[in-house]
This record gives sequence, C-alpha cells and structure tokens, in this order.
Amino acid sequence: MVEDLKGQETWRLFRIMSEFIEGFDELSDIGPAVSIFGSARLGKGNKYYKQCLDVSSLLSKNGYSIITGGGPGIMEAANKGARMNGGLSVGLNITLPMEQKPNKFQNRSLNFKYFFARKVMFVKYAIGYVCMPGGFGTLDEFFEALTLIQTHKIYPFPLILFGREYWTPLMDFMKHTMMKHKTISPEDLKFIDLTDDPQVVLDIMNRHMNSKLKLIEDAARQGKKKAVKKK
Repeated sequence: MVEDLKGQETWRLFRIMSEFIEGFDELSDIGPAVSIFGSARLGKGNKYYKQCLDVSSLLSKNGYSIITGGGPGIMEAANKGARMNGGLSVGLNITLPMEQKPNKFQNRSLNFKYFFARKVMFVKYAIGYVCMPGGFGTLDEFFEALTLIQTHKIYPFPLILFGREYWTPLMDFMKHTMMKHKTISPEDLKFIDLTDDPQVVLDIMNRHMNSKLKLIEDAARQGKKKAVKKK
C-alpha cells in the first residue's frame, strides 16, 4: 500500500522522531564503519556477490564495521563478509512491498519505515561508501551523498563505485554529457573512485581514516597550545 505523505496526521511526526532516536542510540558506538550498497537481485550465483563478500571481508578484518540495507543479494554478501570475520554487521532494514527480506548475517538490526530517516544513518555513521552494482536505490544513496559533499553539507568522504564494467557507462555519462552541458564541474568527479580491487577499497578507506585522525590530533594540539597561553 502506498502511504500518502501529504496527510496532516501529527502522529507520523512521532514515528519519524522515534526512528531517528533509535538509530542514534543503536549506532553511536559502532566505531569506523563503511556503508555498502548494491542490488537485492544479485544473489550467490552472481560474480558481484562474491566480489562484495571479498570487499566486506577485507574491510572487516581491518577493523571496519559494515552497514547495509539489511536485505538479500549484495547486502547479504556484505553482512556475511563482516559476520564471518568477527566484525560488526549492521542491517538498516526497511519495510517494502517486495524484495526486502532481512538477511540472517546481521548482528545488529534496525527497522525503518521511512527512507529519509534510514538515509541519515547511512551517512552519519559511515566513513565512506562502497557502491556495488545496483538499481535505483543504490543510485539514490550514491547521488545523495555526492550532492551533500558537493554542496558542502557534509565533509567529503570516499565514494567508491566497485565494478568497472557496470559503472563505467555512468562515469562516461557524467564526464561526456553532464560536463559538456556544464551541469557539473570537473572537481565534482574528484570525489568518486572507480575500482575492481578490494585492496584499493581498503587503501582508500585507510587513507581517509588516517587523515581524519591527523586532523583530530592537530586540533587537540592546538587546543593545548591555547590552554597554555591562557595560563
């Protein structure tokens, strides 16, 4: 059933608030995490399922929690890779009329009714995105994060498109059509990485983490200097 979001029911506000509160409470302690997106329709027999399992396993072995949409297909592979390597495997499940059946590899699960509340959790608690081949949902998550970075609403973080064969046509469209019509700028594409190599994914995430830690250390040193001057 399609829900009419234009209604005036004030009770809906409380449901939305509860989803944000539950998300903040449940995810505040997960440590550095990577959100992995991809199609629910690509199962175990698909090459991208295996590649996602490799990516997730490598990230998990190196201390990263994994966040997915909690469903089957690519999401299952990502949660499985984290779970089988002793990492935290988070599923942000959503109520849908089709496809969304929670996978069994989550060791922390949340359930959402509203996409926008769920999206906030993906962005807020991830240090980077890995977008495996997927459909409209994957594109939605990818382009929303890219837009937030482009418009300086959030600090830049890694946006990785995994699967050159699948994603190259999209990159070509952005480079040769959007750039031609000047609807985007050359620097916008610098936020995107394209790869087929799980190790490259890990290297990108590690570089980003190291840069974040350095900023924190520098800020702490500056704070100490100011404190000494005040004395």
